[in-house]
Amino acid sequence: MDDFSTLLEKFQGVSDEAKKAFAGRMEVSMEEKGTLLVKEGEVSEYLFYVAEGSARSYYLRESRDITVSFTLDGEFVTAMHSFITKQPSYENIETLERSKVLKISQANLNQCFLDFPELERTYRMILEKYYIVLEEHQIFSKFKSAKERYLELMENRPKVIQKASVGQIASYLDMTIETLSRTRAKI
Repeated sequence: MDDFSTLLEKFQGVSDEAKKAFAGRMEVSMEEKGTLLVKEGEVSEYLFYVAEGSARSYYLRESRDITVSFTLDGEFVTAMHSFITKQPSYENIETLERSKVLKISQANLNQCFLDFPELERTYRMILEKYYIVLEEHQIFSKFKSAKERYLELMENRPKVIQKASVGQIASYLDMTIETLSRTRAKI
């Protein structure tokens, strides 16, 4: 569980005992490219940590595949609304490449919180980062030009450009493939 222990080192106030208990409740798997970690219409039962690899969250609307976010190694992902409310997910989360994924069920997560309250603070910090990323993306897609959006993605998350398809990137940036191609050509 070294992958996860390294992540927890970033958060202050988490005891080694709590880290071990949390890591001990995580399940590890190697997932092939295209594996659905969460499927639309099903309840998201797990909080995932992508130790190595990448994933994307997307939903389908009127036969269009709309990418909402990308998850790279060292990041958490889940269909948050579904995970918290236990309602069916409206999104899919799929691996973009062969990925090492750790997961913890909500029941195991809650047991860790009962046993080690300091983990709740860490979880809150993870949720805050998740919210900030979503808010920044929402603002960034509404008020910036196509070129500004692409340049920001290149600067802040260059691995996405290497791992995702052109269509997935265009969808994430809220532009057509043609607009993305023109934007890339001007840079």
